[in-house]
Amino acid sequence: MVTGKAVKVKICGITNAEDARSAVDSGYDALGFVFYKKSPRYISPRNAKAIMRLLPRRVIRIGVFVNAREKTIRTIDRMCRFDMLQFHGNESVAFCNRFGKKRIIKAFRIQDTHSFKSIEHYRVFAYLFDAFSASKPGGTGKTFDWSLMRHFTALRRPIFLSGGLNERNVRRAITAVKPQWVDVSSAVELSAGKKHHGKVKRFIRAVKTN
Repeated sequence: MVTGKAVKVKICGITNAEDARSAVDSGYDALGFVFYKKSPRYISPRNAKAIMRLLPRRVIRIGVFVNAREKTIRTIDRMCRFDMLQFHGNESVAFCNRFGKKRIIKAFRIQDTHSFKSIEHYRVFAYLFDAFSASKPGGTGKTFDWSLMRHFTALRRPIFLSGGLNERNVRRAITAVKPQWVDVSSAVELSAGKKHHGKVKRFIRAVKTN
């Protein structure tokens, strides 16, 4: 949970250099690149690598995977050299542990109090909480009941909050959940995979302005 430090912003679903540059200019902290082919925000490893060459080193680069094979993840990671890997599927504790000292963000889709039962077994770098959907692993644009977070016993790991966040509700979300990070994608888009630069700026301003 937050300990008095400024909340950081991750812009996810980057598919082109123009959006990446705009996010840099707007003051974001991390970019997420989605390597899930069923996602409308999918990007090829080659294109992701090309975009990341344009970014300043201070920017955190995160590769997002959904139930991908270990070999596939390692191959893409070697190509793109991510700072963190985000697993947004049904990856097991054992699977996450195979990546050793790599900083892993494990996503959990919150539906009710039962959603928290297995989390404590994941000794990863950070947890990401997203809205539950039976049809999509993420990117639904829907929030979950933030009050459910009172059932979560923090294990002194960073928390990424995702799911339906926008410039109007993000301050309430931060107050309710007290995450270290907020993660946004669909709420700052013109269309799936194409960011609205004005919305990106307003979202970041809403997060960073107390």
